[in-house]
Amino acid sequence: MRLYLGFESGNSYKIRVLLSLLNLQCEIVTVNIAKHEHKSSLFRHLNPRGQVPVLEDKGRVFWDSSAALVYIAGRFGGEAWLPRDPADLAEVTQWLALSGNEIQFGLQYARRGVKRGRWIAGSLEELQAIGRLGLEALESRLAAHPWLCFNRLTIADIACFPYVEQSPEANIPLDPYPGIEAWLLRCRALPHWPSREVDRTVAIPFN
Repeated sequence: MRLYLGFESGNSYKIRVLLSLLNLQCEIVTVNIAKHEHKSSLFRHLNPRGQVPVLEDKGRVFWDSSAALVYIAGRFGGEAWLPRDPADLAEVTQWLALSGNEIQFGLQYARRGVKRGRWIAGSLEELQAIGRLGLEALESRLAAHPWLCFNRLTIADIACFPYVEQSPEANIPLDPYPGIEAWLLRCRALPHWPSREVDRTVAIPFN
């Protein structure tokens, strides 16, 4: 497998988390976001959206972080990570949808605006309001359960983790969400849960 990622990308981090937890080897190719390599015509041959991450395996290309999580979990993790039962699969999928909606458009975009002064859509207050909807949904589950699905870790947790952890960088404190704070600690305490820092000595620059 080959993973194209950005050092600062929370969506790239999701894939690294699952690979590490499953003890899978993957070639890492770094895409320089600051130099807009992800918007180049060469990279858009991999991902027409011009975004990281992109996962390549066996001649197939998956250019969405949730799609990559589903592929890896389904191929290597078994039903514990990606259930086949329709109701159980739907339960996981609804949290993947949250990660790509309220969490991305609220927490991720608000953080990007605060950190980089780049506002893709809406004001800080509008994006924070969207992000808080996502946090409230998470808290409603995590206040009484250790994990988002089935009382065990699944790709639902991994999909939601990165930008929820960084909510304070979007000027949204997590103090009002004790269930989320405890969940973040549980995730980080898992064996082989990786740090956000990429080992640059084993990464290949994109060109």
